[in-house]
Amino acid sequence: MITIGKKLEKEDFAYVLDYLPYGRSDDTRPMYQKKTIVQGIGEKHFVLMEMTPKENVVPKTYDRVYIGEGDRPVIDHVKRRITFNELTHGAQMELPVVIEKIILANESRFLEFFNEAYPITTRLHMLELLPGIGKKLMWGIIDVKKKGKFANFKDIVDRVKGIHTPEKLIAHRVIDELKDDNIKYRVFTTPMPPKR
Repeated sequence: MITIGKKLEKEDFAYVLDYLPYGRSDDTRPMYQKKTIVQGIGEKHFVLMEMTPKENVVPKTYDRVYIGEGDRPVIDHVKRRITFNELTHGAQMELPVVIEKIILANESRFLEFFNEAYPITTRLHMLELLPGIGKKLMWGIIDVKKKGKFANFKDIVDRVKGIHTPEKLIAHRVIDELKDDNIKYRVFTTPMPPKR
């Protein structure tokens, strides 16, 4: 589950975070030269990106759009990968909601994290990478899991005292990874490629 050293696969779907009909506000070019931009986040690796929509198409926030190979009905092309700090204020505000939506839509993929988590070092367990999980809660999860793997998020909530919304724990970790380019352990995201 830790993605250190993994080759980045291309995203096939993205969720819209913000639609900028007149381009970025920090773009100093004349208005007629500015291009419409859509900011979004990839469904598989949470890659933040700027995309160019097809002409006369206005995607809405939270829309799931196809960006893979072949015919794309909404997005013309992916322009570039961006950092958290390059997101508009509106996109940053929508990010937690969209990430939770992605997690809940792909629950089995993220449930695997709880079922397959293992020690990273002699002092650190993968579960402790989730904000709010300390040693006591980590051992509680491990002990409960010994009786059987978790079937879904509700099963985690029902069986582990102290966890109420697993999707929020994962979403907080994803956001921490997106905000910090130098974070030591990446579980759900891939690092920005080095600048050439």
